[in-house]
Amino acid sequence: MTTAAMTCTRLTIFTVAGILLQIIGLSIFVFGFFPVKPTLSGVSGSESYRDPFCDSSLISNESELHHPEKLRLLYQELSGISSKYDRLILMVIDGLPAEFVLGKDGKPPEKVLKESMPYTQSLLANGDAIGYHAKAAPPTVTMPRLKAMVSGAIGGFLDVAFNFNTQALLDDNILGQFFRIGWKMVMLGDETWLKLFPGLFMRHDGVSSFFVKDTVQVDRNVSRHLPDELNSDDWNLLILHYLGLDHVGHTGGRNSPLMPAKLKEMDDIVRTMHLRAMMDRSHDQGQTLLIIVSDHGMTENGNHGGSSYEETDSLMLFIGLNSNISDYASATNNVAFQVDLAPTLALLFGVPIPKNNVGVLVPGTLCSLRDFEQLRALELNSWQLLRLMLAQIQSSSFPRVSCNCFLDGTCEGLDLDISECSGDKEKQLICLFRNAAALHGIWKSKKSTESSSTMEDFSRALDAYNTFLKTASEWLASKTTEKPVLLLGLGVSAMLLSCFICGTVFLSLFKEVYHEPKDRVCSLSNLLNLEEVFIFALLLILVISMGSSSMVEEEHYIWHFMVSTFHLLLLFKTAKSFKISKGMNILRDFKFGSIFSLLISGRLLRGWHQGGVNWTYLPDISKWLVQGGSGYVKWIQLISIILVIGLGLYTLFRTGSNRKGVRILAFGFSTCGFLVLLHVGRYQDELSTGFGATVTVKVIYYLLSISSIGASLVLPWSALNKDKSFLAEVGDCLYLIGSAYILCWCLLQQLLQQPINSGPILLLLLQILAILCLSSSDFQVNEWVEITALYYMGMAGHFALGNSNTLATIDVAGAFIGISSHSTILSGILMFMITYASPMLFLLSLVMYIGANLRNHSNSTISTHRETSLGQILKLKLGFPCLVPLCINSILLTAYTVVLLLMRNHLFVWSVFSPKYLYVCATTLCTYIGVCIVAATVTYTFYVTTFLRSNRTRHNNS
Repeated sequence: MTTAAMTCTRLTIFTVAGILLQIIGLSIFVFGFFPVKPTLSGVSGSESYRDPFCDSSLISNESELHHPEKLRLLYQELSGISSKYDRLILMVIDGLPAEFVLGKDGKPPEKVLKESMPYTQSLLANGDAIGYHAKAAPPTVTMPRLKAMVSGAIGGFLDVAFNFNTQALLDDNILGQFFRIGWKMVMLGDETWLKLFPGLFMRHDGVSSFFVKDTVQVDRNVSRHLPDELNSDDWNLLILHYLGLDHVGHTGGRNSPLMPAKLKEMDDIVRTMHLRAMMDRSHDQGQTLLIIVSDHGMTENGNHGGSSYEETDSLMLFIGLNSNISDYASATNNVAFQVDLAPTLALLFGVPIPKNNVGVLVPGTLCSLRDFEQLRALELNSWQLLRLMLAQIQSSSFPRVSCNCFLDGTCEGLDLDISECSGDKEKQLICLFRNAAALHGIWKSKKSTESSSTMEDFSRALDAYNTFLKTASEWLASKTTEKPVLLLGLGVSAMLLSCFICGTVFLSLFKEVYHEPKDRVCSLSNLLNLEEVFIFALLLILVISMGSSSMVEEEHYIWHFMVSTFHLLLLFKTAKSFKISKGMNILRDFKFGSIFSLLISGRLLRGWHQGGVNWTYLPDISKWLVQGGSGYVKWIQLISIILVIGLGLYTLFRTGSNRKGVRILAFGFSTCGFLVLLHVGRYQDELSTGFGATVTVKVIYYLLSISSIGASLVLPWSALNKDKSFLAEVGDCLYLIGSAYILCWCLLQQLLQQPINSGPILLLLLQILAILCLSSSDFQVNEWVEITALYYMGMAGHFALGNSNTLATIDVAGAFIGISSHSTILSGILMFMITYASPMLFLLSLVMYIGANLRNHSNSTISTHRETSLGQILKLKLGFPCLVPLCINSILLTAYTVVLLLMRNHLFVWSVFSPKYLYVCATTLCTYIGVCIVAATVTYTFYVTTFLRSNRTRHNNS
């Protein structure tokens, strides 16, 4: 008895130790591979206007300039560039693709889009505006994109996680520079600005960016202040951040019927502001520069976060630059980078460029400047990038340059001969900078002559600066921070050790279970069956495919194909077994029916969403249904909910025991099902923003929680049946609790998922019931194979619900159903539940699987074995359901960690491999949660049943 208990305890300890070691290793690796990007400390000051090689003692002590006006005058004097603008209006239209305004591939926007913004289009056509396709870096979510625009720096990849919990921006940025020279700033719109810049705005009215169901009021709250602000003269910078267009995309996609009206609303606001700016200019009240930008684009279904062209195609539109551009094509075909906005604003308004900026001056903004001002602007931009390069390249690689070099054009340390730049990237950058500086010096020495050669020298210097800036910006933007190799190696080593521990524990249990021929049909002589070899082959294929970016993007093909192939192997095995043993027609038909239902439902799931990245435009079932009209989707949704309720209640009553508890559960879930139907039929079209919709959803949440948690806690205390064996009694109880878990989860997903996914949720439930029916019919498949099959089916279902390995497919809209006020934690939990609906469903089904297994083997010798104890039973019945998911996940997690480490310098490391790794980490969390629920439920039920039986035995003996 003691040995068995110790064995069970030792197995548990080793498993928990392996998981803890895995968590530690994963944490070390994540914070080593995705570090918070190191930045240059402090803010740019007057040293920005002197060359990087000047001695710091020559820099004036600007700390003595306490008055912002004195600092502004100092910057203006040192800059050498005249500022033509007094005020700036920065209008951010969240989620607006540049394609909607500027067109794509030289073609104008679609007719409906062009007609939706007539005033903006007229500005472009008349040369009063110049637009840019401003490429945004992934992850394409709001907070890191705003930081990139104001600081010119590309943040760390994990900023996507901080998007929902924004912290104050401490890095040098353009708003901070404006504040230092005394600018008064007003912000209206997305409250992310208030979190990034607390205390910076003299007036503000922030709105939450996460209520994506609200497409109207969220913009009205901004526009209501606009007339008063335009009539006020007490501000220098007005920021307007409109969220409605992004919300339209999330709720209806790019082609939403609400999109043209929203674009027209934005166009009217542009018209209002531009006319007011022209009026101020005509009355000599100063010039206002109006800039329209977007933080990111959106995919066809309205989401964003990934690195596709549609998501990174953001807008940058300058209105009032006096560029005198008459060619419409040249005003719309320009390409820039989002980080280019920060240096452009700094140079146009006479403040230092932020220290960590990697952007370059937008070329079209130079047209209104004189020749020497244009070169001076490029020179200042080059010096700033040079300082950033000096922090990452050994200073010995740069030549010693006199401080007078850039003042009088006499560069003692620079050869005036222009050379071809070759060698490694660092040497090329040094060479390009030397060429630009030398050509600038030549032009300075000749500028007084105004000969034809002077213009040629000017053009050569201009091109040289642009070449250096472009090359340096690309190098700085792409250069990853130095990763701590020892730290990464420690993390990978810990995860490898964890994987080894989990595998060793699994093999130990495997050896013990299949060495007992009395209790198991299988023996060591037939362990390597075809389906078992296939299970291992699938793991190997998955591990190998991780090294290919294309296979990572299209991973769903592997899961769907392998799961379907496994079902065909089951069909082959069943047909072969019935060919050997004649008779039993009912059992044969039952098995064949279950397998065919697996095959049919699997094929429907495969064709429901054309997932992945490269082939999403291909037709699928969801597209056909949407094209057919919302009525078809609504009917399928209602029918699916009714069938889910019916199947769930059928599984509850199937136990044939504890009728009172079953009736109470059935009533609770029936009420929840009715409320879900009510919400779908009455409130869903209202975008779930009304009071009635919110109350209904909250009631559903409470009822589902009470029903599922109550079932797991109360049922074991009321399931005592003296006519049944111990294992049969526990099996009935676990089967009932597992049924409650599954029904609760399916109803919750019918509420949270997009309406088009109601059908797949029903199909996933059918697959679970079919595989459990096969398991209950004395199917000749090992227990660990059945559990592995459930895990694989859960992952295939994950992609069948429209998920992929890009962040753009995360359903943001569903994460706010039933939430009356924004909560980062609650929304994050709901988002996680929606994304991992299928893997968690199949993990929860393991409770039902264990219950069915116990009922089928209740007369097994394990119940009367002389060495059997509660610990031994728990080990044998709970071991595989817990170890198999943990081992599979451990192998995949460790393998992909090694792949990511090897691919750290790959071209697609941030756009493909890193997003996939975030999904792998989230899958690990899902597996931990699911296994913990299964282990806690089964252990609790066993101990309660044992306690009640011992009490009854004691009572009978007394």
